[in-house]
Amino acid sequence: MADATASGENKAFASRTAPHPAPAAAAITASVEAATEDAIASYAEFSQTALHAPPQDPLWVRHWVKHLRPDAIIASLMANGQTMFALALEIERSGPFRVARFLGGRHANGNFPAISVVFGQNLVPSWLPTLFAAIKSARPDIDLIALQRLQPDLDGISNPLAALPSFPSPNLALAVDLDGGFDSVLERASGKRKRKKHRSQARKFEAAGGFARIEARTTADARRLLDAFFAMKEQRFRKMGISNVFGDERVRSFFQTLFTSALDEKNPAFILHGLEVAGKLRAVTGSSHSPKRLVCEFGAILEDELSFASPGDFLFFDNIQEACRQGNVLYDFSVGDEPYKRQWCDVEIRQSDALLPLTTKGRALAGILHQGARTKAFIKNNPMIWKITKALRRRAQGQEPPRGAEEN
Repeated sequence: MADATASGENKAFASRTAPHPAPAAAAITASVEAATEDAIASYAEFSQTALHAPPQDPLWVRHWVKHLRPDAIIASLMANGQTMFALALEIERSGPFRVARFLGGRHANGNFPAISVVFGQNLVPSWLPTLFAAIKSARPDIDLIALQRLQPDLDGISNPLAALPSFPSPNLALAVDLDGGFDSVLERASGKRKRKKHRSQARKFEAAGGFARIEARTTADARRLLDAFFAMKEQRFRKMGISNVFGDERVRSFFQTLFTSALDEKNPAFILHGLEVAGKLRAVTGSSHSPKRLVCEFGAILEDELSFASPGDFLFFDNIQEACRQGNVLYDFSVGDEPYKRQWCDVEIRQSDALLPLTTKGRALAGILHQGARTKAFIKNNPMIWKITKALRRRAQGQEPPRGAEEN
């Protein structure tokens, strides 16, 4: 563990982020611990009364550490000895660099640290350098802290990490405003056409052998849904000509444990849904619950004789309808701008990336990553270039354009 106060290289950052000084009465300290069982248990206890995004949920932290065995730390910020902010990070080696990132890598989206609901609203951005100074002191081998895909706010609370010097993430996040309930959502999103299509799909699925929407409520359910999802995703990525981010067996084991362990909670933070037609799963979604928000973390469809009936779109219709019944204010499709999302979404969420170099090497890497993000954003924000890029990627794998792009 290391303790620190704001000093040294962090002073420049403090001057850029602090509109006013911290209250004189607050004694601000920070600690950094290896993510041991005891440290994670303490983090979980703090998180019971803290606001946080799903990738900083104690279940996510515990099981990512268990299955991936990363070099992980938990950094905390205290005011007068009481924890008000905590951040779980993993340190990865990238060539000659060591980079601290959110636990979960590319699977961690909409990132928002654990903030005390009691003290969090009083957190002053100028206190953050104390945290980064503690990380540098405890782990001088870290070259760069890369806080990517930062959620701008959560449950009405601004993300304090969004106050850091940052730039827009390359990938836009899309969501559906659920204000007014499902009828209101449909009124804003070609509701008459959507209802007609949903009825038509139901008739096709019924004619094919009957259908049912499933929510995983047992370990066997969760395993079946995830095994089907992994197979669908492998098929999909192969056709798209890109690497399978779910291909690592450790990542698969992580998600299996994450969703099965969530079943033990009274209000599960992670939920699986599937559409079964004629006894076979044709679409699967994995979602997380954030305050007043249901987040679609991933989804996939089975590309077979029924994919023409858009089983993914059918499942999203039911998922969004249920999210409304549950009192959520937002259905979040997470990152990625796709046509099937645009059919529903009326909210664009601009996430941001903050790169905090701790060494000279880190500053060089930050420049490289920033330029890479700008290039990626340029490609993805230009429809013609993005279309050509995807076509070339598929051609390199000898694949035809895939059907039914109804997934994350």
